[in-house]
Amino acid sequence: MTLRAILLMILSMALLAGSDAFYKLATQRAPIGEAMTLVAIGGTVLFIALAMAMRVKVLTRDALHPMILLRNGFEIIGAIGLVNGLAHVSLPVFAAIMQTGPLIVTIGAAIFLKEVIGPRRWFAVAAGILGMLLVIRPWSASFTGYELFAVLGIAGLSGRDLVTRLSPSHIPALAISTWGFAVTIPAGILLWSLADRPSDYSAPTLWFMLGAIVVTTLGYLAITTAMRMAPASVVAPFRYTRLLFTPALGMLIFGDRPDLMTYLGAGIIFAAGLYTFLRERALARTVAPAAPALAQPARQKAC
Repeated sequence: MTLRAILLMILSMALLAGSDAFYKLATQRAPIGEAMTLVAIGGTVLFIALAMAMRVKVLTRDALHPMILLRNGFEIIGAIGLVNGLAHVSLPVFAAIMQTGPLIVTIGAAIFLKEVIGPRRWFAVAAGILGMLLVIRPWSASFTGYELFAVLGIAGLSGRDLVTRLSPSHIPALAISTWGFAVTIPAGILLWSLADRPSDYSAPTLWFMLGAIVVTTLGYLAITTAMRMAPASVVAPFRYTRLLFTPALGMLIFGDRPDLMTYLGAGIIFAAGLYTFLRERALARTVAPAAPALAQPARQKAC
């Protein structure tokens, strides 16, 4: 069972890497807003169909909960940043920036959720940020500025993940995901209206968008299934396999050729993120046994 969960997580990362490639192919032919709108509509329809099949209610008052609305706001920011980043940044660079997400969540948890972060994890976060700077190199001639959209995108998604922790536990994850997809439709329409080139409805473009819809949905299902089959502490580290799949597709499809600095920065980000995860896992193990020990005197006193 554990091996199957790990393989499903790896498969999900391959599918999401495919989503990145399909999105980039679509935005090479069509305006960014068109791709964002049509993919968001298609994804929303698929998620609604999935919710109906699983008998999960989507049209409820919970959609107006303040934490859900805030989460949707971060979803919009993340989507705008990621789509613009994908359209203009090479996939190896984009993949490396995306892997800073857990580190940004760690910073947000310390600032907004008041979680205690030790000096070693702060050092890992600093190392990850250094790795990201080595990847985007804002001081070099190769810097285009569009790399900041990818940074904005991962910051938005990290904010979304933080707010998700504060969302009511009784709201199904599938409903939350459906709302998150749906709210990006108006943002896509707005970007589409501001496009400086004509829309493209040719068969190849629509096939690329359909590919993005399908593989994104399948990737979501694979992640969900993997997390249910085995503990998160077992399967979560395999999220970093996306750092292999996305650059590989960039090299095969778009002819990307990452330089040594990109590899170095990506390696630092990977090491920092993995260390942060393993450190959190170790701390969780030390805290868990302490709970029964603290509860024991209370039971004796009650007796």
